[in-house]
Amino acid sequence: MDRTILIVEDEAHIAEGLQLNLEMEGYRAIVVGDGNAALEVYRMSPVDLILLDVMLPGMSGYDVCRQIRSEAGRVPILFLTARSDEDDRILGLEVGGDDYLTKPFSLKELLLRVKAIFRRQAWFATTGRVPDEYHFGGSVINFKTFEGAGPRGPVSLTRKECMMLKFFAEHTGEVVARDVLLDGVWGYDAYPTTRTIDNFILRLRKHFEPNPANPIMFLTVFGAGYKFIPPEK
Repeated sequence: MDRTILIVEDEAHIAEGLQLNLEMEGYRAIVVGDGNAALEVYRMSPVDLILLDVMLPGMSGYDVCRQIRSEAGRVPILFLTARSDEDDRILGLEVGGDDYLTKPFSLKELLLRVKAIFRRQAWFATTGRVPDEYHFGGSVINFKTFEGAGPRGPVSLTRKECMMLKFFAEHTGEVVARDVLLDGVWGYDAYPTTRTIDNFILRLRKHFEPNPANPIMFLTVFGAGYKFIPPEK
Protein backbone atom coordinates (compact mmCIF):
# COMPACT_ATOMS: atom_id res chain seq x y z
CA MET A 1 0.00 0.00 0.00
CA ASP A 2 3.08 2.23 0.32
CA ARG A 3 1.54 4.05 3.30
CA THR A 4 3.44 4.72 6.51
CA ILE A 5 1.65 4.76 9.86
CA LEU A 6 3.30 6.16 12.99
CA ILE A 7 2.19 4.37 16.18
CA VAL A 8 2.65 6.45 19.33
CA GLU A 9 1.95 4.09 22.23
CA ASP A 10 3.84 3.58 25.49
CA GLU A 11 2.37 0.15 26.27
CA ALA A 12 4.77 -2.16 24.45
CA HIS A 13 2.39 -5.10 24.02
CA ILE A 14 -0.26 -2.87 22.43
CA ALA A 15 2.28 -1.17 20.17
CA GLU A 16 3.74 -4.50 19.03
CA GLY A 17 0.29 -5.91 18.26
CA LEU A 18 -0.65 -2.84 16.25
CA GLN A 19 2.62 -2.90 14.33
CA LEU A 20 2.30 -6.59 13.48
CA ASN A 21 -1.28 -6.33 12.26
CA LEU A 22 -0.73 -3.15 10.26
CA GLU A 23 2.30 -4.68 8.55
CA MET A 24 0.24 -7.78 7.74
CA GLU A 25 -2.20 -5.42 5.98
CA GLY A 26 0.63 -4.02 3.86
CA TYR A 27 1.34 -0.81 5.74
CA ARG A 28 4.75 0.33 6.96
CA ALA A 29 4.57 0.88 10.71
CA ILE A 30 6.91 2.94 12.90
CA VAL A 31 6.61 2.69 16.69
CA VAL A 32 7.61 5.27 19.32
CA GLY A 33 6.71 5.42 23.00
CA ASP A 34 6.39 9.12 23.84
CA GLY A 35 5.28 12.45 22.41
CA ASN A 36 8.69 14.02 21.89
CA ALA A 37 9.86 11.02 19.89
CA ALA A 38 6.65 11.18 17.87
CA LEU A 39 7.34 14.80 16.92
CA GLU A 40 10.91 13.96 15.95
CA VAL A 41 9.80 11.15 13.65
CA TYR A 42 6.98 13.24 12.19
CA ARG A 43 9.32 16.11 11.36
CA MET A 44 11.98 13.88 9.80
CA SER A 45 9.98 11.18 8.02
CA PRO A 46 6.79 11.67 6.00
CA VAL A 47 3.93 9.65 7.50
CA ASP A 48 0.41 9.10 6.17
CA LEU A 49 -1.37 8.54 9.49
CA ILE A 50 -0.62 8.77 13.20
CA LEU A 51 -2.17 6.41 15.74
CA LEU A 52 -1.77 8.53 18.85
CA ASP A 53 -2.29 7.39 22.42
CA VAL A 54 -3.68 10.16 24.61
CA MET A 55 -1.97 9.20 27.88
CA LEU A 56 1.75 9.39 27.16
CA PRO A 57 4.77 10.07 29.38
CA GLY A 58 5.91 13.68 29.30
CA MET A 59 3.63 15.10 26.63
CA SER A 60 0.01 14.10 26.16
CA GLY A 61 -1.35 12.98 22.84
CA TYR A 62 -3.52 16.09 22.75
CA ASP A 63 -0.42 18.27 23.08
CA VAL A 64 1.35 16.31 20.34
CA CYS A 65 -1.64 16.90 18.07
CA ARG A 66 -1.76 20.60 18.95
CA GLN A 67 1.93 20.95 18.10
CA ILE A 68 1.56 19.20 14.76
CA ARG A 69 -1.43 21.36 13.81
CA SER A 70 0.41 24.52 14.91
CA GLU A 71 3.12 23.61 12.41
CA ALA A 72 0.46 23.37 9.68
CA GLY A 73 0.71 19.59 9.77
CA ARG A 74 -2.20 17.96 7.95
CA VAL A 75 -1.47 14.31 8.62
CA PRO A 76 -4.58 12.43 9.82
CA ILE A 77 -4.53 11.57 13.53
CA LEU A 78 -6.50 8.75 15.14
CA PHE A 79 -6.54 9.00 18.94
CA LEU A 80 -6.27 5.82 21.01
CA THR A 81 -7.36 6.15 24.61
CA ALA A 82 -8.85 4.43 27.63
CA ARG A 83 -10.88 7.58 28.30
CA SER A 84 -14.39 7.47 26.85
CA ASP A 85 -15.93 10.63 28.33
CA GLU A 86 -17.71 12.84 25.82
CA ASP A 87 -15.59 15.86 26.83
CA ASP A 88 -12.43 13.91 25.99
CA ARG A 89 -13.82 13.04 22.57
CA ILE A 90 -14.77 16.65 21.93
CA LEU A 91 -11.33 17.83 23.01
CA GLY A 92 -9.70 15.34 20.64
CA LEU A 93 -11.71 16.75 17.77
CA GLU A 94 -11.17 20.37 18.73
CA VAL A 95 -7.37 20.01 18.82
CA GLY A 96 -7.38 18.50 15.32
CA GLY A 97 -8.00 14.76 15.62
CA ASP A 98 -9.69 12.83 12.84
CA ASP A 99 -11.01 9.87 14.78
CA TYR A 100 -11.15 8.48 18.31
CA LEU A 101 -10.97 4.84 19.35
CA THR A 102 -11.54 3.79 22.97
CA LYS A 103 -9.52 0.97 24.53
CA PRO A 104 -10.04 -1.92 24.54
CA PHE A 105 -10.77 -2.11 20.83
CA SER A 106 -10.72 -4.91 18.29
CA LEU A 107 -8.02 -4.94 15.63
CA LYS A 108 -10.76 -5.37 13.03
CA GLU A 109 -12.37 -2.12 14.18
CA LEU A 110 -9.03 -0.32 14.10
CA LEU A 111 -8.28 -1.49 10.56
CA LEU A 112 -11.74 -0.39 9.42
CA ARG A 113 -11.14 3.06 10.92
CA VAL A 114 -7.75 3.32 9.22
CA LYS A 115 -9.22 2.40 5.83
CA ALA A 116 -12.09 4.88 6.34
CA ILE A 117 -9.64 7.69 7.07
CA PHE A 118 -7.71 6.94 3.89
CA ARG A 119 -10.98 6.82 1.90
CA ARG A 120 -11.96 10.27 3.16
CA GLN A 121 -8.48 11.54 2.35
CA ALA A 122 -8.85 10.25 -1.22
CA TRP A 123 -12.26 11.93 -1.55
CA PHE A 124 -10.93 15.24 -0.31
CA ALA A 125 -7.92 15.10 -2.66
CA THR A 126 -10.12 14.50 -5.71
CA THR A 127 -11.42 17.56 -7.55
CA GLY A 128 -14.73 15.98 -8.58
CA ARG A 129 -17.59 18.46 -8.86
CA VAL A 130 -15.82 21.18 -6.87
CA PRO A 131 -12.65 22.87 -8.22
CA ASP A 132 -9.54 23.09 -6.07
CA GLU A 133 -10.01 26.87 -5.98
CA TYR A 134 -13.62 27.35 -5.04
CA HIS A 135 -15.36 30.74 -5.32
CA PHE A 136 -18.63 31.43 -3.53
CA GLY A 137 -20.47 34.52 -2.32
CA GLY A 138 -17.52 36.83 -2.90
CA SER A 139 -15.18 34.51 -1.01
CA VAL A 140 -12.60 31.98 -2.16
CA ILE A 141 -10.85 28.96 -0.67
CA ASN A 142 -8.10 26.78 -2.08
CA PHE A 143 -8.68 23.18 -1.02
CA LYS A 144 -5.03 22.33 -1.68
CA THR A 145 -3.47 25.07 0.45
CA PHE A 146 -6.38 25.66 2.90
CA GLU A 147 -5.90 29.38 2.31
CA GLY A 148 -8.35 31.87 0.89
CA ALA A 149 -10.19 35.13 1.50
CA GLY A 150 -13.49 36.09 3.06
CA PRO A 151 -15.37 39.32 3.72
CA ARG A 152 -12.87 40.35 6.40
CA GLY A 153 -9.69 39.43 4.53
CA PRO A 154 -7.40 36.39 4.32
CA VAL A 155 -8.53 33.16 5.95
CA SER A 156 -6.71 29.97 6.85
CA LEU A 157 -8.82 26.87 7.49
CA THR A 158 -8.12 23.62 9.25
CA ARG A 159 -8.38 20.43 7.22
CA LYS A 160 -11.70 19.51 8.85
CA GLU A 161 -13.11 22.96 8.11
CA CYS A 162 -12.03 22.53 4.49
CA MET A 163 -13.56 19.07 4.33
CA MET A 164 -16.84 20.37 5.74
CA LEU A 165 -16.90 23.26 3.27
CA LYS A 166 -16.17 20.93 0.36
CA PHE A 167 -18.92 18.57 1.48
CA PHE A 168 -21.37 21.47 1.61
CA ALA A 169 -20.22 22.66 -1.83
CA GLU A 170 -20.94 19.20 -3.27
CA HIS A 171 -24.44 19.38 -1.79
CA THR A 172 -25.29 23.02 -2.47
CA GLY A 173 -28.94 23.81 -1.78
CA GLU A 174 -29.63 20.46 -0.15
CA VAL A 175 -30.65 19.94 3.45
CA VAL A 176 -27.77 17.90 4.88
CA ALA A 177 -28.70 15.86 7.95
CA ARG A 178 -26.18 15.77 10.78
CA ASP A 179 -25.54 12.04 10.41
CA VAL A 180 -24.88 12.48 6.68
CA LEU A 181 -22.42 15.28 7.38
CA LEU A 182 -20.74 13.25 10.11
CA ASP A 183 -20.41 10.22 7.86
CA GLY A 184 -19.02 12.31 4.99
CA VAL A 185 -16.44 14.24 7.01
CA TRP A 186 -15.70 12.10 10.08
CA GLY A 187 -16.83 8.68 8.96
CA TYR A 188 -19.10 7.69 11.78
CA ASP A 189 -21.62 9.29 14.12
CA ALA A 190 -20.29 8.40 17.56
CA TYR A 191 -17.42 10.85 17.82
CA PRO A 192 -18.44 14.47 17.16
CA THR A 193 -21.50 15.68 19.05
CA THR A 194 -24.13 18.16 17.94
CA ARG A 195 -22.33 20.83 19.95
CA THR A 196 -19.06 20.17 18.14
CA ILE A 197 -20.65 20.23 14.69
CA ASP A 198 -22.37 23.50 15.54
CA ASN A 199 -18.98 24.93 16.53
CA PHE A 200 -17.58 24.05 13.10
CA ILE A 201 -20.54 25.72 11.43
CA LEU A 202 -19.91 28.84 13.55
CA ARG A 203 -16.30 28.86 12.35
CA LEU A 204 -17.32 28.74 8.69
CA ARG A 205 -19.78 31.57 9.32
CA LYS A 206 -17.08 33.61 11.02
CA HIS A 207 -14.76 33.11 8.06
CA PHE A 208 -17.21 33.66 5.19
CA GLU A 209 -20.53 35.20 6.22
CA PRO A 210 -20.83 38.99 5.72
CA ASN A 211 -22.64 39.05 9.08
CA PRO A 212 -21.94 35.86 11.06
CA ALA A 213 -24.75 36.65 13.49
CA ASN A 214 -27.24 36.71 10.61
CA PRO A 215 -26.05 33.99 8.23
CA ILE A 216 -27.26 33.83 4.65
CA MET A 217 -25.13 30.93 3.35
CA PHE A 218 -24.56 28.41 6.16
CA LEU A 219 -28.08 27.89 7.42
CA THR A 220 -29.41 25.76 10.25
CA VAL A 221 -32.56 23.85 9.33
CA PHE A 222 -34.02 23.16 12.76
CA GLY A 223 -34.78 19.52 13.37
CA ALA A 224 -33.23 18.50 10.05
CA GLY A 225 -29.60 19.64 9.70
CA TYR A 226 -27.91 22.33 7.65
CA LYS A 227 -28.14 23.91 4.21
CA PHE A 228 -25.47 25.74 2.19
CA ILE A 229 -26.81 28.39 -0.19
CA PRO A 230 -24.08 30.60 -1.67
CA PRO A 231 -25.38 33.77 -3.38
CA GLU A 232 -25.60 33.59 -7.13
CA LYS A 233 -22.82 35.32 -9.00
